[in-house]
Amino acid sequence: MATVKLTALEVDGITGKQTQRDLTADELTQRTKDKAEAVAQEAEATARIDARTSALAKLAKLGLTQAEIEAL
Repeated sequence: MATVKLTALEVDGITGKQTQRDLTADELTQRTKDKAEAVAQEAEATARIDARTSALAKLAKLGLTQAEIEAL
């Protein structure tokens, strides 16, 4: 399996010169932290959606109409 090398592309806004370089250890660490945070946020969002869906189903099972549920 091929190893993927992560790089950064730096562009000088004045000259337009582009320089590609390997990510530093700090940048790789930050990237790992950012990915983990994104996964955690996605899990939180999914949990909130699941909880809301469950709550709405329970209200409907109790006999509330869709209009009554929406009014809450």
